[in-house]
Amino acid sequence: MTPIRFKEVNTVYAKDQPPYIPLPVYVDDNKVITSCWKCSIADRLRILLTGKVYHSQLTFGEKLQPITILSYKYWLGEESHE
Repeated sequence: MTPIRFKEVNTVYAKDQPPYIPLPVYVDDNKVITSCWKCSIADRLRILLTGKVYHSQLTFGEKLQPITILSYKYWLGEESHE
């Protein structure tokens, strides 16, 4: 999967910070940070066949922060399918 820009992007993490991949994100008024990821054809087939998506996050030994993985823009509501 590859992080991609989307209409609401208002900041980019790790911009000009090799070896990291720039992460375009939308940061809302409550400081919720959202990124969008594009699936390759292989990713799409794997998800279709298994129904599973794995999430990995570096914590550097600190407590895990709350996360959620969605298929829609939460700030537009559940009915949004942009």
